Amino acid sequence: MSTPARSAPRLASTIFFVACLLNSAFTTVLADSSKPNIILILTDDQGWGDIRSHDNDKIDTPTMDRIASEGARIDRFYVSPVCAPTRASLLTGRYSERSNIHGVTRNAEAMRPEEVTLGEIFKAAGYATGAFGKWHNGANYPHHPNGQGFDTFIGFCGGHWNTYFDTMLEKNGEPFQSKGFITNVITDFALAFIDEQHKAGKPWLCYVPYNAPHSPWQVEDKYFDKYKKRGLDDTTACAYAMVENIDDNIARLLTKIDDLKQSENTIVLFITDNGPNSARYNGDMKGRKGAVDEGGVRVPCFIRWKGKIEAGTVFKPIAAHIDILPTLVELTGVKMPETKPLDGKSIAPLLLGKMKQEDWPDRQLYRTWGGKGAVRTQRWLAVRSGDRKWELYDILADPEQKKDVVRENSAVLAKLGHDYAKWIGEATKDRVNYLPQHVGHKEWPIVTLKGHEALLEGKANAGGISYHGKSGWANDWITNWTDTKAYPSWPIEVVRAGKYEVTLHYICAQENVGAKVRVEVGGAAIEGTITESWNPPVPKVADRVSRKETYDTTWKPLKLGVIELGEGVTQLNVKALTKPGAQVMDLKAVVLRRVE
Repeated sequence: MSTPARSAPRLASTIFFVACLLNSAFTTVLADSSKPNIILILTDDQGWGDIRSHDNDKIDTPTMDRIASEGARIDRFYVSPVCAPTRASLLTGRYSERSNIHGVTRNAEAMRPEEVTLGEIFKAAGYATGAFGKWHNGANYPHHPNGQGFDTFIGFCGGHWNTYFDTMLEKNGEPFQSKGFITNVITDFALAFIDEQHKAGKPWLCYVPYNAPHSPWQVEDKYFDKYKKRGLDDTTACAYAMVENIDDNIARLLTKIDDLKQSENTIVLFITDNGPNSARYNGDMKGRKGAVDEGGVRVPCFIRWKGKIEAGTVFKPIAAHIDILPTLVELTGVKMPETKPLDGKSIAPLLLGKMKQEDWPDRQLYRTWGGKGAVRTQRWLAVRSGDRKWELYDILADPEQKKDVVRENSAVLAKLGHDYAKWIGEATKDRVNYLPQHVGHKEWPIVTLKGHEALLEGKANAGGISYHGKSGWANDWITNWTDTKAYPSWPIEVVRAGKYEVTLHYICAQENVGAKVRVEVGGAAIEGTITESWNPPVPKVADRVSRKETYDTTWKPLKLGVIELGEGVTQLNVKALTKPGAQVMDLKAVVLRRVE
């Protein structure tokens, strides 16, 4: 395997932070509690149709609908077809392709560290910054939320979680056992954060990326039973139940700012990250999660700022996730730093009534996923299939995409197709297949290299090793390791030379005990032997529908000892030297802990 390219230094964000801290005029803003607070809510796999006021009488979402009625409903709001790209665009104001995001696993969901995020901008402006829920833009520092501007992070960093009741979460990198249903728990911590910052007199940014209604299909009985009584199938009933549970928790957030008398000083923004994750009502639009068609990327977007945004506003111009960062910066009046060029545009003038909607210039929004692509203007939608065939729809006249009008409008398609090719070429020109994970930051002494993030080398393609799941999604592990010539490998960058303790987390049946393994990093290596079996039972789960995700289980640590690493980009390999049984072991993770 070729050595991965060195990740670029975080010059933009570092220079910006230093400048702000040294600028005495700017630091006077740090204690300015009159700055508006922000609650930014993002749900996972909730489609446009999973809202009562979007003509869905099978679901109850009174709080989400209240945000829209008390503020603005952005009628044509677009995101990416899947989770991680939407999150990166939301946080940076840039298309995720520029951040090197081209997947949802194998560290392809991690943003380049030099990207400047909402967290970094508002932290430098004196805001307390907290993120609560699902991150999905990198698990280790500096990709972790704590490395991207968030003082406090409570939740998980992967693409999904396996257990929603009484589950393990993390607080700033430290795992802890939570108690209760995960959406309720996330909200509890967000409420505590708001309380703490209010007492301190600091403005705050509270980012709440809920992980529901993403599967696995788990929810409390009182919600599920309600929707089953409406005659819905189990999947739809559970999706709607999870959405209503989110709605109740958003109500808790709104009640909190009411109690603190901060409602008129708090911007509340609600969006979702892609189309629905099952075949359910979606306004008769074509496509769902993963599709570049309207149904895969058009989502709810409601924004409320009492006294500033006129209640009941319906926003007609097209807008997108890339617009959130510049819009929040303009609404709050915080200093905009030097960043890489933004793709988004602030829609603050329209939200505040300083500009008429009919005067807003038309624009082109781009999206891509899985080899497919699309361009959206106010009137037109051009869609490119995986075989590079283009279709064109007059989306205002034909919102269900029933009639391809390319023959009558070939010149329109020619321009949109040309512009898309130029955009995708420019946005992905610096892509690397795998950003190396950093090892050695003082802020992050323990680095966990997860099994699903590994590249499978040797004879992996012909068998001999695999992920537990077909594609190696979040929380998967390495299994079927039957060939000693095959091995897992992680691209890493050692940013600080030193000595690191190496621990493997494994499962091994009794008949496979005795395998000898070696961890290789650059020119260093350390060996160990599996001397104890570990084969825990599959845990019981509260699933409403059979899952495609893996199950949680417990893993046994095997400390190999201490290895000395030098600085630089390299790769960490775990190789099997002997295999007494049918396979080496199941490998969940390699943990590196700096000892000196």
